[in-house]
Amino acid sequence: MLEKLTVTYDGSAFYPEESINLEPNTRYIIQIIAQQKPTDTTNKNAWDMLEEMAGTYEAPEDWSSEHDHYLYGTPKRNLHP
Repeated sequence: MLEKLTVTYDGSAFYPEESINLEPNTRYIIQIIAQQKPTDTTNKNAWDMLEEMAGTYEAPEDWSSEHDHYLYGTPKRNLHP
């Protein structure tokens, strides 16, 4: 049986944040993984996220047409402006 629980540790005991379906007085092996930060959830779709990020990165004007040059160092395809 594998069950995932989110718990809080107060220094002496673990307290689950939701109800659990385990048999009392039974030994269990638990694995502890620290949660760094609660992740922010959003109702935005990928297009909304991309629209917010557009224009936030400084790049040369020919970035989209010459991306191989800037990413991989290949010669520029269009040497004339």
